[in-house]
Amino acid sequence: MNAMKTIISIFFILMSNFAFAEFFKDMSDRIKNNQERLSYGVSVTDFNKDGNFAFIVTGFRFPNLILSYKNGYLENINTDKLFADETRSTIGVAACDIDNDGFEELYFLNTDTYSGQKQFSDRLLDNDKNIIDLFQLDKNLKSLNLTAGRSVVCVDRNGDGKYGIYVANYGGPTRFYEMKKGIIVDQAPLLNINRITGGRAVVSGHILGNFMDIFAANERGPNFLYVNENGTFKDVADNLGVEDTFENGRGTTLTDFLYRGKLDIVSGNWNGEHRIFLNNKKIFKDIANSEFKVPSRVRTVISADFDNDGFDEIFINNIGEPNKLFKILSDGELKQIQLNKGLEPFGLGTGAAVADIDNDGILELLVTHGESGFQPLSLYKANIQKPFRFLRILPKTAFNAPARGATVILNTNMRNHAKTIDAGSGYLCQMEPVAHYGLRKGEKVKSVTIKWTDGSLDNFKINQLNKTYIFKKGV
Repeated sequence: MNAMKTIISIFFILMSNFAFAEFFKDMSDRIKNNQERLSYGVSVTDFNKDGNFAFIVTGFRFPNLILSYKNGYLENINTDKLFADETRSTIGVAACDIDNDGFEELYFLNTDTYSGQKQFSDRLLDNDKNIIDLFQLDKNLKSLNLTAGRSVVCVDRNGDGKYGIYVANYGGPTRFYEMKKGIIVDQAPLLNINRITGGRAVVSGHILGNFMDIFAANERGPNFLYVNENGTFKDVADNLGVEDTFENGRGTTLTDFLYRGKLDIVSGNWNGEHRIFLNNKKIFKDIANSEFKVPSRVRTVISADFDNDGFDEIFINNIGEPNKLFKILSDGELKQIQLNKGLEPFGLGTGAAVADIDNDGILELLVTHGESGFQPLSLYKANIQKPFRFLRILPKTAFNAPARGATVILNTNMRNHAKTIDAGSGYLCQMEPVAHYGLRKGEKVKSVTIKWTDGSLDNFKINQLNKTYIFKKGV
């Protein structure tokens, strides 16, 4: 009798796990030649200049990939050996326009040792007729990064569309590369941000002021929060309560948690409590609920509206344990969403990124795996059907490149919702440079406001939904 009761109990537990509607559907069969490999960071950019965004997937002693959407499938279109770079250990990646030609360069961060000095330098790739590594030009050899690192983020510190690249190193000085008269120069010592720590994640955007600030989540030491004061940086993490000294930072992202037109910080800690730092100007307050705080082996954290219902979700990608998904409802309420597809309880997740790669108005989620074992890539998208409504905003700099670090605010009868144009690299990864909004039932769009990287504001009327608008600074 007891055995029968046990069987019945197990049956009901199993049935309850499948009683909910699947949030995601698995699209991994849409990735051609999806072999087991060691992968890490992902970026989304148009590196091959065909007018379409593609997933850039790093390989750890496996080739780097350009996964482009062709005829219903994602396939690697890269044929360049330098780009593939399969003998190096690439983990972090970010894209931005550093030479103001209107196209994004790619920074590939290589880490062949855990900490300190490494053997192979990073790559800074430019696609100008041919793909070249700017670091391998004689004039740039003295600026090579030969310190193990984790993440990179693009920062337009002066608000003029000229991006620099912050490199979060581990056991060596932080780098901040800018192009000066055609030469790559490390500006970190001049800016007094060449600190030595266990650098992990880093994000940049309108956190505190009108210019791009920097938040760096570190391991074995306090986090940094650099407020940008007219192109220079001052660390205010301790004063504002985000130093989190006794935790070990990993996946980090910016999100408007209260749908009020202001960016907050979501910071995942390795086997420690995860944070949602609400931005109150004078101080940040961790308002994560008990479910969200539960420690995990977190890697990438993404905030996006996957199901186009007008409420963002937070996806927590873990390594070696189940992933998690939370919906951000009104008034700061967090609701955990049960997953089956996308749960990946035995997945060795190392990175993830989102993009509407097939231009159907629904975001795709690409998840990479590796580190402790070979696994293929995964591709998911929300399990929703038409009709749905969405709006996508792609801001561009005066040079016609994606305006990474700009803030887009959706103004409707229900909310003023801020989203950052992702500059990278919450942990190793970088999302598409588009603000994607699903719309709520009964919601009417009034306008969108773009806060550019110099703090200036432009307001644009929206006359049509279910499309992507491109707005250029100064036009």
